Amino acid sequence: MYENNNISTLRAHMIEEKPELGSPENITKWWLLGTSGCHLCDIAEQLITQLQVVQRVTYESVDIADFSEPLMMAFATTIPVILTPTKRLDYPFSVLDLQRLL
Repeated sequence: MYENNNISTLRAHMIEEKPELGSPENITKWWLLGTSGCHLCDIAEQLITQLQVVQRVTYESVDIADFSEPLMMAFATTIPVILTPTKRLDYPFSVLDLQRLL
């Protein structure tokens, strides 16, 4: 069901399950999908922090464990994942890859 990489569809399903993601302050943010204890997710957060030194980027950390099993499993083997309002970037990525999302 969630194999579709259509970003607007993915984000809509995520908002259905976690309505606060659809708030005006969150809808335009990048979403960093991960889960607690994920060392790669920590690295991804550090990369975003490095990007923020030169580019204004706001993001919301989203724990995939808060979603239903089908939606969680759509990301379980690819986290960390960055979802912008229009693009998806699966790990591994660099600061340069993040800049390309802008």
